[in-house]
Amino acid sequence: MEGRHHTIVPALQPAFVICALVLAVAGAGMSTVTRSLGLCLRKEPLPLLKPLDALDEDKLVPYRVVAKCMIENEEILKVLGTEDYIQWVLEDPREPTQSPARNVLVFVAYYGLADRVPHVPEECYTGGGYQRLATDAVDLDVRLPDGPRAIGGRYLVFDRAIGGSPAALRRFPVLYLFRINGRYAGSRDAARIALNKSLFSRHAYFCKVELVFNQSPTAPTKAEVVTASEEVLAVLLSLLEKEHWPDLE
Repeated sequence: MEGRHHTIVPALQPAFVICALVLAVAGAGMSTVTRSLGLCLRKEPLPLLKPLDALDEDKLVPYRVVAKCMIENEEILKVLGTEDYIQWVLEDPREPTQSPARNVLVFVAYYGLADRVPHVPEECYTGGGYQRLATDAVDLDVRLPDGPRAIGGRYLVFDRAIGGSPAALRRFPVLYLFRINGRYAGSRDAARIALNKSLFSRHAYFCKVELVFNQSPTAPTKAEVVTASEEVLAVLLSLLEKEHWPDLE
C-alpha cells in the first residue's frame, strides 16, 4: 500500500501544481505579447502559383528537357518533406557533345509551410555513401530579365566512398541555393536567418534549387560549373519567379 501511495501522489503535490500554473500563465502571457506585437509564430500554408511539374518546357529554351525523374522510394520522399518537386535533366545544345556541362540534373523542391530547412546535399549525398571533397561559397552573376543579379550559392564536390558500389558515379559537383520569401540565400544557415526575419508575416515559404552535374563520365571544373549554373539559373529562376513562386506582398 505504501508503495502504491508514492506512485499516485506526485501530480497532486503543491510544488507540481504551482509549477503547472506558472507555465500556463507564462504561456498565456507570451501569446498575448506576440499578438500585441503583431508577431506570427504559426504560419499558414502558402501554395505555389502553379505546380512545379507544370513548368513550361518551351520557356526553358535554349535548354531541352531530356528526362524527368520521379522519387519512387517512399522513405526518401518522406525525408525530402514535400511532394512539390521536379527532377529534370536539361541539355544545353550549345555545348559540345562531350562537354561535361552539356547536361545537368535540375532538382527543385518547394516548401509552402516553412517550419524547418530540410536536408542539404552535404547530408543527402554523404548519407548515400559519397564522401565530400570540397565545399565553397560562390557568387553567381545571374542575368535575369530585370537586370543582372548577384546571387550566392554553395558549390560541392562528391566522390564515391572507398568500398562503395562500383555502379556509383566516381566524382561529380553540385551547386545549390535557396529562395526564401522572395529573397535568395546561398546556404542553409542563411536560409534559416531569412526565415527568422519573417516573424510579422502570416506566411513563409522556401524553395531549394539544386544543380547536379552527374550526367557525364567526367566532372566539369569549378569554373565550368559556375558558368553553366549562371546560364541555367538565368532561365530557370526567371520562370519560377514569374509563374510559380508566390508573391508575399
